[in-house]
Amino acid sequence: MLNRNALQAIHPMTKNMRQSLAIILLIAVLMAGVYTAGCTTSTPQNVPAVTSTATCPVVPQVPAVSINSTPVKYAQVNGVSLGYREFGSGEPILMIPGFAGTMSTAWNDTFIGILASKYHVYIYDPRGMGFSGDNNATPTISQYADDAAGLMTALGYDSMHVYGISMGSTVSQQLVINHPERVRKLVLDSVTYSIRIPETKTLLFVIESSAVDPAQTQGVHEEAQANLVWNGSWAGLSGINKSVMLVVGTDDILTPETVTVQMAGQINGSWLVRYKGLPHIGSRDAPVDYGKNALEFLGTNESAPWST
Repeated sequence: MLNRNALQAIHPMTKNMRQSLAIILLIAVLMAGVYTAGCTTSTPQNVPAVTSTATCPVVPQVPAVSINSTPVKYAQVNGVSLGYREFGSGEPILMIPGFAGTMSTAWNDTFIGILASKYHVYIYDPRGMGFSGDNNATPTISQYADDAAGLMTALGYDSMHVYGISMGSTVSQQLVINHPERVRKLVLDSVTYSIRIPETKTLLFVIESSAVDPAQTQGVHEEAQANLVWNGSWAGLSGINKSVMLVVGTDDILTPETVTVQMAGQINGSWLVRYKGLPHIGSRDAPVDYGKNALEFLGTNESAPWST
């Protein structure tokens, strides 16, 4: 991970140096950081969020999962072909990757294996990324959310549990706001309600740099443009009437925990889980802890021990 001193030195840099740093930041988002977390949760005072404080459950025998060796399947959705992979059996979970992420880069094998021990897990490449096609549609967060809803239909489901990371949590918010009937339970991991707030200035820099970086693919350019025109979700958070868990690492410099805490206060009855010392998208660094946490949330009846 880049240290804070390096990040503070961004603005005086030349244009080329800024673009190079943007690429480094993207790599930092997509690669692992330092793992120091345990399965612990907490919530600050005056935040009306439901927070799990239970010991992590014992994980059943985890099936061996190799994401990259699992065959890719295809579904026709909104005029494009979306590549996907599936694991396990049970209730369905749709995993929505982060900015510039694909099935090959977004997920940890152990993390997916833990989820697949109890659930039917679907991962996919968004339009324009990885194995998925593209068309001339204007890239917007709502379009990516419509694609997620359409993929559920193509896979034979009216609704699914949804787990989004980073930009995937942005798409997931838009999905539950635009298509609430499609979402069962929702996990928002490494999340923000806007990229244009003071707390997410580093993330905004990454997105803006990626939008004009010729080294990036067309799919990444389109995702960047979609983020830049997104109006945010703050006004819609209080209307979410689903079981929602928000997850954040305390060392996340792209979507800091302060933003997650704000969002938890807006979503009635939400769970707030914070992992000490973990960076953005901590499931790659602590897959067992994140996997156990997800199983606990998905498998728990919140009406008893989690009620406020």
